[in-house]
Amino acid sequence: MQALFSRTHAALFVAGMLMAGTVMAAQPLPAPTLTRAPFGATPDGQQVEQFTLTNAHGMRVQVLSYGGIISTIEAPDRNGHVDDVVLGFPTLAGYTVDSAKGGLFFGATVGRVANRIANGTFVLEGRRYHIPPTKGTTALHGGRRGFDKQVWTVEGTDLEADTASVTLKLVSPDGQEGFPGTLTTHVTFALNTRNELSLHYRATTDRPTVVNLTNHSYFNLSGEGSGTVENHVLQLNADAYTPTDANALPLGTIAPVAGTALDFRTPHRIGARLRDSMPQMLYAHGYDQNWVINRAHAATPVPAARLRDPASGRVLEVLTTQPGMQVYTANSLDGAYAGPSGRTYRQGDGIALETQHYPDSPNHPDFPSIELRPGQTYDETTIYRFGVEPVSASAP
Repeated sequence: MQALFSRTHAALFVAGMLMAGTVMAAQPLPAPTLTRAPFGATPDGQQVEQFTLTNAHGMRVQVLSYGGIISTIEAPDRNGHVDDVVLGFPTLAGYTVDSAKGGLFFGATVGRVANRIANGTFVLEGRRYHIPPTKGTTALHGGRRGFDKQVWTVEGTDLEADTASVTLKLVSPDGQEGFPGTLTTHVTFALNTRNELSLHYRATTDRPTVVNLTNHSYFNLSGEGSGTVENHVLQLNADAYTPTDANALPLGTIAPVAGTALDFRTPHRIGARLRDSMPQMLYAHGYDQNWVINRAHAATPVPAARLRDPASGRVLEVLTTQPGMQVYTANSLDGAYAGPSGRTYRQGDGIALETQHYPDSPNHPDFPSIELRPGQTYDETTIYRFGVEPVSASAP
């Protein structure tokens, strides 16, 4: 099973995670701000809003009530220049038509069950449930009309001395996409004065069900539309992963990353082993695997990933309470869509860091359970912490 993160690897990881935080002086800052504005209507006439969260460091985050989508994250580089560091679209049609057609989930809140369910079926309390397949016989990211394709209710906004936030709510009725139970989900998107964007997920149900929520933002720390992320440097706090078959479905085992192209325990360029002939890489046409985060499912967020762009100096640190992280190098982007920059998105132009439970968990009893019952609360948090490193920062 899962090995312990070595002391050497842990020390290097924590040291790296602290570096970006040191650039933030502990001085009183103006409070973050929040504004809201219309963002068009869906094809069936539902009105969509956009929420803009900003802080005094130059960060700006935009969230849509459609799909719980993060459409923009603007962050400064080492010289103070601000770029949008997630892939997305300038209009709602990009999300309701282009992204939906391509099954690409740009920036979306994904549910009721993120990742794959083999044959679109699972058994819960002796009863078999069927989810509409989306890729061959596999049900991916919640079925044909998952949480990413629905308009969420705006539950509320909040402004505090160091944080601005918006909370979205979605009620998924019993039987929607084949899942049992009425599931009520809340996601709070909060930006603070420390350049941290936190996503707090909560869900309750009136019948036993399954739930696995994540965010599907594609990051490019050089700026959206800037090209490949192959020169980004990635480190993962993970000694193991869940191997898959040729259809990206877990075999039900956990394997060590040591000696494989999946070993990011120390920092490596994403492109260094992106073309490795390891079968896992051939199946996925790049990286699209679930890593088992060390000290998984902690009560408070633990370091999971550190992404660095040597060119801009931007650093993204990901902390989470979730037990796994699907790392996906945008292998399906084919140049069919263009973002706000006016440039098309191609394979490898972004990287998704999807904190979640393991793929196909309902069909693997040895995986951490995603079952939720009445009286319980699904409660998970992921933090995206942005910072910069100086130009002298050492290469991996």
